Amino acid sequence: MGQSTEELTSDIASTREDLAQNLDALQDRVSPSAIVERKKDAAKGRFRQVKNKVMGSAQGAKHSAGSTASSATDSVASTAQGAVSTAGEKFEGSPLAAGLVAFGAGMVVSALLPASDAETKAAQRVVESAQPMVDEVTAVGQELGQQVKESATDAAQQVKDAAAESAQNVKAEGQSSAQNVQSEAKQQL
Repeated sequence: MGQSTEELTSDIASTREDLAQNLDALQDRVSPSAIVERKKDAAKGRFRQVKNKVMGSAQGAKHSAGSTASSATDSVASTAQGAVSTAGEKFEGSPLAAGLVAFGAGMVVSALLPASDAETKAAQRVVESAQPMVDEVTAVGQELGQQVKESATDAAQQVKDAAAESAQNVKAEGQSSAQNVQSEAKQQL
């Protein structure tokens, strides 16, 4: 024989609870704020990679500052190289601090020496070589904005579709249960 009314009611309650949990999990997965958070984390990772390209390591900064300083006069070069070398060892693993120390040593050297044509050309090359990086960062930002917009639209549509489907399932189960209860009641009469 069919299920009793209590069993059907219990099954319906269990199904509703499962459905509610599934909808909550789906909403967490496709919620625009969660999608935005995942996209922000991905963008931060990309920016970190670009920063590492630009900053390099503490060892690279020490070598670059040392070779730049050695191209200057011998006394200034040895003093700057010694300062950068000591600072590079002290701040290894901290490229920002090493970069700041190298920048300070470069400022001291540049204040003592007049600018050369090579330095002027090098500065122009740095500006020119940085432009593609600026363009890349701009493109990544625009792409990120577009992806977030598309993801939010898709997520809203998925939630809407899932809710409609779930409502249909609950309605169908309710009707089926009502028919079972009616037939069981008629059989008991």
